[in-house]
Amino acid sequence: MNAHEIDYEIHGEEMQYVEIELDPQEAVVAEAGSFMMMDSDIKMNTIFGDGSNQDNSVLGKIFSAGKRMLTGESLFMTAFLNIGQGKKQVSFASPYPGKILPVDLSEQNGKFICQKDAFLCAAKGVSVGIEFSKKLGRGLFGGEGFIMQKLEGDGMAFIHAGGTLAKKELRSGEVLKVDTGCIVGFSQTVDYDIEFIGGIKNTVFGGEGLFFATLRGPGTVYIQSLPFSRLAGRVLASIPRGGKDKGEGSILGTLGDIVGGDRGF
Repeated sequence: MNAHEIDYEIHGEEMQYVEIELDPQEAVVAEAGSFMMMDSDIKMNTIFGDGSNQDNSVLGKIFSAGKRMLTGESLFMTAFLNIGQGKKQVSFASPYPGKILPVDLSEQNGKFICQKDAFLCAAKGVSVGIEFSKKLGRGLFGGEGFIMQKLEGDGMAFIHAGGTLAKKELRSGEVLKVDTGCIVGFSQTVDYDIEFIGGIKNTVFGGEGLFFATLRGPGTVYIQSLPFSRLAGRVLASIPRGGKDKGEGSILGTLGDIVGGDRGF
């Protein structure tokens, strides 16, 4: 095993957190901002890159950090090391309502592909890199651009999904069509591409975007019901303009804007 072997327990329903148990000298790495709590004998240290042991040279660390920068993440991650004598716990929380998904990379043939903002934490030794798309359509219209995140190694990794999590086992050649933002991750055997919805009415009035993702088996696919982009869009749409709050569900919510001049009349 290259990655540290860690035990864990996931707590909660809508706002989950994962509690990781570390033996002496075991460590876990996490994204900045996901830390929740830890025992006193755990040492926290900021590291350059993803903390994997694949290349400890200066150039290797710079390349590792550069890959994270391409996915929109920080150049640095935080490592939590148990320097005590017994078992110690450290916990990491979900960034918004949803589910935490544990991924055993040894059961995924050493590689799992996920959305670039889905990664939460992992055993030290797991490599957090980038997965470039080789298909133009996926790169231009996939919502994640040419880049998705890949987790490599033989340890445990934890990713976050918004809302309710659905797991689909695809047979060889079986196709699943999904909203591009609803994909959480999938095994490396799944073929991922983008398909145009088609139809003038669908394009102009459908309200679901112009493209959806096609996932072709064999392999496992994880789907989320509430992507963060969708959640953020609903929150922004509900913010009263000009600081005026006429009450949710009130008829004045629309007519009041017109009478008050907010609609430009």
